[in-house]
Amino acid sequence: MSQPTKSNRNLLIGLVLGSIGMFGFGFALVPLYDVLCETLGINGKPQGTASRYEAVVVDKERTITIEFIAQVQGSMPWEFGPKVNRIQVHPGELTRTAFLAKNLSAKPLVGQAIPSVSPGQGAAYFNKTECFCFNQQPLAAKADAELPLIFYVDPDLPDSIKTLTLSYTLYDITDKQTAAIEQGAAR
Repeated sequence: MSQPTKSNRNLLIGLVLGSIGMFGFGFALVPLYDVLCETLGINGKPQGTASRYEAVVVDKERTITIEFIAQVQGSMPWEFGPKVNRIQVHPGELTRTAFLAKNLSAKPLVGQAIPSVSPGQGAAYFNKTECFCFNQQPLAAKADAELPLIFYVDPDLPDSIKTLTLSYTLYDITDKQTAAIEQGAAR
């Protein structure tokens, strides 16, 4: 075998192995990222299921400001926002508020809200007992809805955190919902 052919073959083997290694790393990156964020308490990713509220001693000496932000992703024809932009709560206190949604289109749509808490270290202390983000939100054409949110801030929230910002991004999942229904009917 000539020298150029052998080096070409070695290069090809190296490229194939490198590609397989990069694919494997990319495939494992999402679960590794989730574990890292959960372990370090970063990324502002709150829990995805309802917390159970157990009566705790409410810290009346301390006040936390909760700010609410909402946005609609892309060209989804909905109005979506908090009923109030900011409230003051005491750690351990069960608080109720709501977001308002209105479908501006002439057809029914399904939305899904994805939450985020800032600063990221505060996400572990922000507990939702009821949230519209746990479920998909179907809304008829030109209809509006009040979407409930019930939460409490854990009294163990570090003293350095005085403000938590809860942000929701609303996504149009109508096409995904329709595809899932059609796929279920085909079975």
